[in-house]
Amino acid sequence: MAARGLLSRLTSRDPGRPVDEVTSIVNNLRVLLNTRVGDSLSALGFGVVDFVDHVHNFPNAAASVQKSIRATISEFEPRLCNVRVRAVTSDDPLVLAFEVSARLAGDRKRGLVRVRTQLSHGGRINVE
Repeated sequence: MAARGLLSRLTSRDPGRPVDEVTSIVNNLRVLLNTRVGDSLSALGFGVVDFVDHVHNFPNAAASVQKSIRATISEFEPRLCNVRVRAVTSDDPLVLAFEVSARLAGDRKRGLVRVRTQLSHGGRINVE
């Protein structure tokens, strides 16, 4: 059995198989998008704006959250480039949903990564 790094063993759900790059990116986006700006002492800009601070501007707050998501991913997820975030419709009119699309940096063959994010009622951002 080949030696594997600690990080691959910790992030893999199946101990015999390391997590692929796209799964690792999605897992990182879950952490990144559920951290609020100012929560990280080591990287003050890490995270997105707190929606609660913008709720008084609803529905215009969507543009602010959208901009924050894009800027945060562009800065803190170097494995993605050409990040685009667009608002998408949700079944619930009080839920903000966005589609994030980006290219894998340095990998022209695999191309596009696309995830859907949804801001839940509790302020948590679900990433699918």
